[in-house]
Parts: sequence; C-alpha cells; structure tokens
Amino acid sequence: MSVSSPFRQLARSFTTSAAVRQPRHSLRSLASSLSSKQAVQKFGQYNRLVPTSLLKTKPAPNEPSFDSVPERIPRPHYAAAGTPPAWPYKIPILNADEIERLRRASVIARDALKLGGSLVKPGVTTEEIDRRVHEYIVSQDAYPSCLNYMGFPKAICTSVNNIIAHGIPDTRPLKDGDIINLDVTVYKGGFHGDNSAMFGVGTVDKQGKDLMVITKESLDLAIQACGPGVRFASIGETISSLVEPLGYTVSQELTGHGVGREFHQNPLIYHHWNEEPGTMQPGMAFTIEPIVCQGVATGVMWPDGWTIATQDGGRSAQYEHTLVVTNHGVEVLTS
Repeated sequence: MSVSSPFRQLARSFTTSAAVRQPRHSLRSLASSLSSKQAVQKFGQYNRLVPTSLLKTKPAPNEPSFDSVPERIPRPHYAAAGTPPAWPYKIPILNADEIERLRRASVIARDALKLGGSLVKPGVTTEEIDRRVHEYIVSQDAYPSCLNYMGFPKAICTSVNNIIAHGIPDTRPLKDGDIINLDVTVYKGGFHGDNSAMFGVGTVDKQGKDLMVITKESLDLAIQACGPGVRFASIGETISSLVEPLGYTVSQELTGHGVGREFHQNPLIYHHWNEEPGTMQPGMAFTIEPIVCQGVATGVMWPDGWTIATQDGGRSAQYEHTLVVTNHGVEVLTS
C-alpha cells in the first residue's frame, strides 16, 4: 500500500540516510541464503561475501580525532555526535556562489574517487583504499563526509560483489574477479559533493562486466533526461525501462537525494518506476545513483548495521554523480 504524501514527508523528516527504506528481510533469510551456491553459479563466477559474525556489532558514533582530521579543517555539524539534522521540507535553490562551492567539493570528491579506483587490484584491502582516500581528502583541507555520519566508522563506503551499498572497509583482500563500488563524499566550504563508481578487480567474468556497463549506461541516460521542468519521476522511468527488459532489477530500498549544505536532503530520487511528485528547477542539486542487481534487488542488513547484501547472493552495481539543474539542462559536478 502506498503511503500518502503527508505521511511520506513526515517519514523523510526523521530519515537522514540515503538508505531511506530499510531492507525488509532479517538475518534468518540471510542465513538460509548462505547455504546455497546455486545463485553464484547462476549469476557468474565470483566470491559471495558473508558476515564474519552474526552478532550485532553496529559501530557507535565516535568523533574523529584531530590526528584523523586536522583541527584546521571545518567539520559538518554531525561530526561530533554522529547525528545529522532532520531534513528540511523545502528543496533548496542554490545561487551562483553556492553552486560554485558545491562544485569545488564535488571536484575533490571526483578526484578522491579516481585515486581510490587506481588502487583497486587483487590483494589490496578496502581498509587500505579507505586510508589512502582519507589522507587525500584531508590533504585538500576537506572532510570525508561519511566519517561518523550516524556513526559510520570510515571515510568511504566499499561494496563488493553481492553488497548493495554501505559496505564498511575492512581487512579482506580484494580477489581476482571481484567488482567493487567505491562511494566517496567530501565536505568542503560548507557543501557536500557525492559520487561513486564501479571498478573491476583483475579479470572479471562477462556477467559482471555486463552488469557494470548497463548500470553506467542507465545513469548516463537518466542524466540526459534531466532539465528544468522535467518530472523527478522520469529518472526512474528512464532507468527501469533500460535495465528491466534485460532481466535486471532496480533497488527500491535506496534512493538518490538532494545534496548541498546537508549530506542528505530533499528531493528524494527514485530509480525505479514511481509517481513521485515535483519537477526539476534551476538551482536544485541532487544525486542520481541507480543500484542495479542481477537477481532480486531486495536487501538484507548485516549485523554491523550498515552493510546491505542482496537476498539471493546476486551481484549489484552502482554509479553516482552529483548534478545541478541549470536554465538549459544540468551540469554534472562530479564528472
């Protein structure tokens, strides 16, 4: 049953993560799915990730030390306690100065993502990639936006193979054939710039390559569809009409979002078929970040409280850009 607009907006005011809809399935369904190798064979040859423990281990908020982020670097307001504010109801309209500040943050995020991608190879841990990207961001006198956002313990998200989103960097070495999403957001000059991309590790099978290609194409086509007066719902229509006839599914549990002074704000950007009201206006800034899956796009939350895996073990891919609507189209700030 659909939620009426007033109740949906009320839910948004209490939601401060890009994962605006919690995965519907529990660890019980995860445990049953782990016993089957058929999904891996169906979806290609790759290593399916599973939790190292079923004990709940969600990290508590922890303010970054000045060794981690030097005192000279301005921090977003949530950095101390990990608690972001409620979303403002109104979609911000940025002026020229604000767009330029968002552009600067987005350029650093883009370059940090490129650095992270250059480090992806067999044997490298996601923790090492996180460390190097973190160091680069602070070298630009910027703050890694993910760090202590609602208690997230690292600078970036690293989602490998069957991980849909919000993977926490760890000591697992990347393996030949893995595919990985690096999600990098940077806070600079009072604004957040957000982007992510997929990278192959060594030799990736055809199914994995195809998944990444179609996901990137869906993002590119969605961006081309944007402009002043265009319905927000057209983004989901564009993405779904491309990927679904090819047998893929689109996550309905995670969305794009407004971005600027706040890490997450209105509008919500749905990547699936939807009837979301509203049209794009010059000065609006938001992310488009479709998550495309080989099998079902239903997510299962790991005990760490962040990592979301596919229910059936199929692989997932995601690409993301920050863009701003102009008088004549859109400008992709992280390209």
